[in-house]
Amino acid sequence: MTRRRFLEKLCIGLSGVCAAILGIPLVGFVVAPIFRKTTGKWISVGNITDYEVGKTVSVAITDPSSLPWAGITAKSALWLRRVNDVDFIAFSVNCTHLGCPVRWLQDADLFMCPCHGGVYYSDGTVAAGPPPKPLIRYDVRTANGQVQIKTMAIPITTTL
Repeated sequence: MTRRRFLEKLCIGLSGVCAAILGIPLVGFVVAPIFRKTTGKWISVGNITDYEVGKTVSVAITDPSSLPWAGITAKSALWLRRVNDVDFIAFSVNCTHLGCPVRWLQDADLFMCPCHGGVYYSDGTVAAGPPPKPLIRYDVRTANGQVQIKTMAIPITTTL
């Protein structure tokens, strides 16, 4: 084997090793989110007595399943309504059309999306506009005098 042939094979081998050292973490970074389980976590959003019966209010939450470096993007909100003394309903603030934040219009008793004119009834069902599905609901429970929400990844439909 000539020296030239030896150096050629050595360069090819070292290039392959470098590609593997750089490529394996890159592939792991791209593929890992597919296999990561995002389980919901129950978080407290206040005392039961903090909420009036029949009122819908915005509640700020921090997503506990977000990545450690998510920063401000881990902050979110939801709409919480106290139906009666023991029952609560929680809706995502994201429109099911393209994910724009919906507003609660107390006087009209409707949720309204300002982006494309989506309108939802007070129970979260679609009243008008392009949203293909009702507002996403969170699981809600009361425990030890606290209102608790089960967090989850919010699916956003991107149909026009």
